[in-house]
Amino acid sequence: MSVFASLVERLADLLQPIFATTATAAAIVLFTMAVRLAIHPLSRASARGQKARTRLAPELAALRKKHAKNPERLRKAVTELHAREKVSPFAGILPSLLQAPAFLLMYHLFSGDRMAGHSLFAAPLGDHWADALADGGVFGPAGRVYLVLFALVAAVATFTYRRTKAQLAAQPLDLGQPTPGAGAIAKVMPLLSFATLITVAVVPLAAALYVVTSTTWTAVERALLFRTEGPEGAPEAVATRA
Repeated sequence: MSVFASLVERLADLLQPIFATTATAAAIVLFTMAVRLAIHPLSRASARGQKARTRLAPELAALRKKHAKNPERLRKAVTELHAREKVSPFAGILPSLLQAPAFLLMYHLFSGDRMAGHSLFAAPLGDHWADALADGGVFGPAGRVYLVLFALVAAVATFTYRRTKAQLAAQPLDLGQPTPGAGAIAKVMPLLSFATLITVAVVPLAAALYVVTSTTWTAVERALLFRTEGPEGAPEAVATRA
């Protein structure tokens, strides 16, 4: 974490002539984008795995139906299918897990007090939305900074919400076996994109900048990795995020 903090501080020094008092905030955004770019190969690997699982989903569903009363035969058939198609049942999951340490490290870096003493316009990076409300209200100098962030998060969340709903409509959620509440999960899942609004409201502004940047990157990245193909614009793959 000390290494990350040092890199952010050096980047802020380089940006000082351009961004002046907001150099640290700009450094947080650029540093987050640089880390996301560095781990992009893992995102691509995760997308390939999810596409492979999506491609095999109809065959897996048919096997589950065929061997519904014989779990042992079902496991053998699924294993044979994965071996024949050269697809791991965990394809797409492991690359996502490998990205988690970088995300957690950056979140802890920016949610601590290492960015204290710096600001984004009138909003101190170490303060919370509650502090902005107490010092000028919703439309005060610091409050307006948060309004811009909320607007950006809402736009990204709406985009993600619509995309997730379209993906689930194209291919319903498959939990492997008939599961009570699966329909409710499918309805709630698209709404999870709006949870970022709560995160931005409760974490320090420095962490909020990281969350907004990373969430926006994820939305754009997934739109490109799972872009539509073909004359009818059918989805190339279906994937949902945590």
